[in-house]
Amino acid sequence: MHHTIFNTSVVKSFFRGISLVLLKILGWKVSGRLPQKAKYILVVAPHTSNWDLFHGILLAFALKLDACYVAKKELFRGPFSLLMKWSGGVPVDRSSSTNFVEHVASEFEKNEKFILALAPEGTRHKMDYWKSGFYYIALNAHVPILLAFIDYERKTGGAGPLIYPTGYMEKDMNIIRNFYLTVKGKYPEQASLVVIHSKS
Repeated sequence: MHHTIFNTSVVKSFFRGISLVLLKILGWKVSGRLPQKAKYILVVAPHTSNWDLFHGILLAFALKLDACYVAKKELFRGPFSLLMKWSGGVPVDRSSSTNFVEHVASEFEKNEKFILALAPEGTRHKMDYWKSGFYYIALNAHVPILLAFIDYERKTGGAGPLIYPTGYMEKDMNIIRNFYLTVKGKYPEQASLVVIHSKS
């Protein structure tokens, strides 16, 4: 099991309290609840600003989210290695998209509890499609996908529906796209199209 800085109850309670206060001061509301499941992928969209990370961290603490994230293996060398692992980082080799999917999917098999947070857009700049990794990892690992969101228009963020990928990508992406149609990023014109290519 991956042990992160956020596993301990003292740290969770402390940062959750601060996050709830800051969200209230900023006029933001938390929506939804995390599913009572040990394993799933959490995708966050839309990603149009560096401020998404700030609000995302506050919302994560408010929801008591204990998630891991992937980062290139080179960042896990030297003095930063312990910090990366402590914060929930999982080292991966991004040189091969196939190996990437298989490697991350295997993390779900090796751990009794594993929640992975991913930003499928991969960048805050407008793209013609989402990266498909999150979908294929969910398929290979047989885990659902939680649709998380940060809506600047409503000043609301949190957890949306839980999607179980069927393997029929177009059908599943229609459901995902319909959910995010009503979510506005900080810079809506920068939001990427909610579609994925089979080889993206």
